[in-house]
Amino acid sequence: MPRFHLSTGICFVLCMVIASCGYRFSGGGELPQGIEKLNIGVFENRTNENGLESRIANDLIYQFTRFDSLRLTDKAKADAFLTGTIKSVKSVTISHESATTSTERRIQVTIALKLMSSAGKLLWSDNAISAYETYEVSSDKAQTEKNKKSALAILSSRVAERIYYRLTDNF
Repeated sequence: MPRFHLSTGICFVLCMVIASCGYRFSGGGELPQGIEKLNIGVFENRTNENGLESRIANDLIYQFTRFDSLRLTDKAKADAFLTGTIKSVKSVTISHESATTSTERRIQVTIALKLMSSAGKLLWSDNAISAYETYEVSSDKAQTEKNKKSALAILSSRVAERIYYRLTDNF
């Protein structure tokens, strides 16, 4: 005879409550003013992190291609253009082994974005979308740099998702 687990029952009840109350995640709707064709331009990078602009743009393109409500296209056919500037990448120590030795750092990226219509009208902007990720500091500098690059990859994906949901939130 199958056994009923309390955690399974709680999970089932919780799913039923969420499904019945009209709960939904923000974002995932449409772009402002019914934009159907979007061009994502190359981001300007004002930091020393080479290639970060391409990584974020590619992660953002991935976010938009996951849903069918919008087509990404070239600039000539677009209803609107999304451009961005990576304003800063800051790394701060968040834990220490000793007064002079770090064990963990947090890296934060801040981006400014503009959504412009093909007619040149500003449709949406945000000057401070940011995200952060932590990474381990090793005694081996190459390993620390590898950890930082891995944190930047996670951060890029996270900030692209945040941008997507901010843009498609039903204002």
